[in-house]
Amino acid sequence: MSKVIERFLKYVKYDTQSDSNSNTVPTTSSQMVLAKAIAKELEELGMKDVSVDDNGYVMATLPSNIQKEVPTIGFIAHMDTSPDMSGKDVNPQMVENYNGEDIVLNSEKNIILSPNDFPDLKYYIGKTLITTDGTTLLGADDKAGVAEIITSIEYLISNPEIPHGTIKVGFTPDEEVGRGANHFDVDKFGADFAYTVDGGPIGELQYENFNAAGAKIIVNGRNVHPGSAKNKMINSMNIAIELNSMLGAHQKPEYTEKYEGFYHLININGTVEQTTLHYIIRDHNKDNFEQKKTLLENIVKFLNNKYGKNTVELNLADQYCNMKEKIEPVMYIIDTAKKAMEEVEVIPDIQPIRGGTDGARLSYMGLPCPNLFTGGHNFHGKFEYIPTFAMEKAVQVIVRIIELNAE
Repeated sequence: MSKVIERFLKYVKYDTQSDSNSNTVPTTSSQMVLAKAIAKELEELGMKDVSVDDNGYVMATLPSNIQKEVPTIGFIAHMDTSPDMSGKDVNPQMVENYNGEDIVLNSEKNIILSPNDFPDLKYYIGKTLITTDGTTLLGADDKAGVAEIITSIEYLISNPEIPHGTIKVGFTPDEEVGRGANHFDVDKFGADFAYTVDGGPIGELQYENFNAAGAKIIVNGRNVHPGSAKNKMINSMNIAIELNSMLGAHQKPEYTEKYEGFYHLININGTVEQTTLHYIIRDHNKDNFEQKKTLLENIVKFLNNKYGKNTVELNLADQYCNMKEKIEPVMYIIDTAKKAMEEVEVIPDIQPIRGGTDGARLSYMGLPCPNLFTGGHNFHGKFEYIPTFAMEKAVQVIVRIIELNAE
């Protein structure tokens, strides 16, 4: 078994699910357990300036082994897994020489990973896949990225004849709840630019992402016995449904792709008396993004005029911006990554991220930070899987980027 696969299988055993309802940093104490384990591993590999701060951020340095000055590169991944599904007791399964047919993840619960539902599986006939057992997510987002970065550094340390400049690595908590860059010390990190290793299928190279906002909406109703409710009851759930219908039937994730934005209702909880909705709002285009926020604000105003003042309360906050404008002035870092992929026989797939990474916010904090593939598919759920060869190729790409930077 290759080092990167061995390392990945070790990391997914750590439960590092983050918690959007927590106000601690990191949001779950289990993330700190993995952070300390990673720091210990980096020290054992021989890296310098290894640290874990009180917020759970891991940083380390591989000093340059060449005389000339070249830019300092960083590689960053996050340690937490999605709050959408359990990351506890992950039991990864190896599917060797995949035959292109259905994969039974869990026979007892009849959970099937099928190419009928996930056609990308057909690309991996004959390859080895790592899947879930159908009861948890896998954690390739982003423990695959962590494993790939550390394995790349281990390779450079084991092969000192490979020239490289100073390399920085960083591992963050709480990316999955939008807080991964909150306490990232860019000055301490000390890189001229960096790459997050947090993408999907093999070949992905991304320097555009959504502009993002989050909305919490509280609808206040009035509960009256249904037998005498006429002209008295205000059912908050019905108003919530009305609000959702006004956002546009096709402006939802399940109907959009590429550069198309959306409103995504991620949680709703209600009674007649009160209903709470949580949305995320996304668009690559800044003007369209602002229009989406304005539409939501106008809908709230309309409903308050219709049902009464303060019937609907809106808390709307921006989360991150499209990194494109921060990457375009340093496009050579994209060109380097593209060349590195081509030289290790990976076809670059340059496309916008339909999501966000720590790199989006770090780019606006002064650290240009596009995104490289990990190799994984179907993140955040029980159908998550990753081909082993894609992880091995990710390691090769990282090493080649470092070599090219030193030339």
